[in-house]
Amino acid sequence: MASATVTVDLVVRDLLHEDLAACAWTGTPTHLRYISAALGRRTSGAVDYLAVCGPSDLPLGVGGVDYRRRPDAGWLWQFVVHPAFRSCGLGTLLVRAAEDRIRQRGLAHAELGVDAANTGARRLYERLGYRVTREQDEEWDDIDAGGRVVRRRSHCAVLRRTLPPAAA
Repeated sequence: MASATVTVDLVVRDLLHEDLAACAWTGTPTHLRYISAALGRRTSGAVDYLAVCGPSDLPLGVGGVDYRRRPDAGWLWQFVVHPAFRSCGLGTLLVRAAEDRIRQRGLAHAELGVDAANTGARRLYERLGYRVTREQDEEWDDIDAGGRVVRRRSHCAVLRRTLPPAAA
């Protein structure tokens, strides 16, 4: 079996509506509609929505920052990396870029919720310096396989990180 190391340049940029057609891997069609709605909130300054892209400029990971959920912190949400590129550092790159956006807003904290069953994501965030501050239940509407609206519920750990000042 042959082995090789390949280095690829990555860029983190704003996610665009035109990118959504290439983001089916992020989840259900309902999830894509939520992302589209979030992109619509960007013009008011309520959110940032980012994409990490490779040389093809196609999103390999996406995630948002909501500035209205917490008055003293940017709320990270809907972070997901394409399954083929997980554990390659893209999630870390995306989180750090989101933290930079939060700092640019003059906020000193980033916060997020992680489903109790998502131990891999929790390990990542803890490795990046996030600490559990509380637990809470989250609810959202989704569409089931039959096309019916269903209410989903998840028990989450809320993690917070005090952001260091931007490097000079």
